[in-house]
Amino acid sequence: MAMVEVPFLELKSQYAAIKPMIDAAIARVLERAWFILGAELEAFEATFAAACGARFCIGVGNGTEALHLALRALDVGPGDEVITVAHTFIATALAISWTGARPVFVEVDPATYTIDVEQVAAAITPRTKAILPVHLYGQPADMGPLIELAQTRGLRVLEDCAQAHGARYGGRVVGTFGAIGSFSFYPGKNLGAYGDGGALVTDDAALADRLRLLRNYGQTAKYHHATQGYNSRLDELQAAVLAVKLGYLDAWNARRRALAARYNALLADHGLILPLPAPDRDHVYHLYVVRSRQRDALQRHLATQGIGTLIHYPTPVHLQPAYAELGLVRGNLPFSEQLADQVLSLPLYPEMSEAQQDAVVAAIGGFEERA
Repeated sequence: MAMVEVPFLELKSQYAAIKPMIDAAIARVLERAWFILGAELEAFEATFAAACGARFCIGVGNGTEALHLALRALDVGPGDEVITVAHTFIATALAISWTGARPVFVEVDPATYTIDVEQVAAAITPRTKAILPVHLYGQPADMGPLIELAQTRGLRVLEDCAQAHGARYGGRVVGTFGAIGSFSFYPGKNLGAYGDGGALVTDDAALADRLRLLRNYGQTAKYHHATQGYNSRLDELQAAVLAVKLGYLDAWNARRRALAARYNALLADHGLILPLPAPDRDHVYHLYVVRSRQRDALQRHLATQGIGTLIHYPTPVHLQPAYAELGLVRGNLPFSEQLADQVLSLPLYPEMSEAQQDAVVAAIGGFEERA
């Protein structure tokens, strides 16, 4: 039997399925010949805000800049501390560092891999200005007690929703619990652009106004700059593409959940720790991440079987050379470090067929038999 190759991610099929709408949207922008801060962005911002259940959306250049601008809008700066997690992509921490503040890393919950609220409470100091939870892999963080804690201690909350477009906690879309929700539209995201892109959502009109200033050179009118801002605008082409794709997001997320449930059933007896949604949370499975004590050997085996995998993330941020200045060492965050040694992301995307999924499961079974 011929080997079924399964890429980790494949975007061509998605484009093929919606090609007429995408091509028409791009053509509309080209014909209008207005490429920055125009009607396409305004329309997408309104639609995305409504989809999130937020009053305002501000499109920006990418997800990392979204986090940075949000922290600036919340007046985070030198001397401040922001509590977040080390089991995340480094962009979460870099955005904090760019403000001059210090990231303070805490452990994640062993069941959900999202920020542990009890650890947050223990990490608060007089310098703490904000809390930055990450809705990792598509699983919402435990926002109820986190928001209660923040309100009690007078702290702002910025949600990193880069992997959680459309995820819900208690029936409410993530990004709307804290002061600001931050999104990335990197091409491989559940809602991905055809290049870089990001957005912020908020219910606070003053914050929305400040974010609009910050993304556009601090400009209130042409050549009049009220503050030291940045150049970070979601362009018209990306906004037009995202507006088309947003109409499919719920269906694509439903397909991801169905595939994840099928993986959970098929892999139940294969010796892996599987990702499960926490109660009252709608996981959108941006990534389907299993854990194995033989992770590296399993990944090598799957590669020989034509199965693409990735590791999200092999080195926690507190052990990255970029953050050596913090003086943290292995053992400071033992569970995050264990995750880094064990996690493996399997292929999962809406266009994935059940035959491809069966091939992944069979390859994992072959590794068990060989072991």
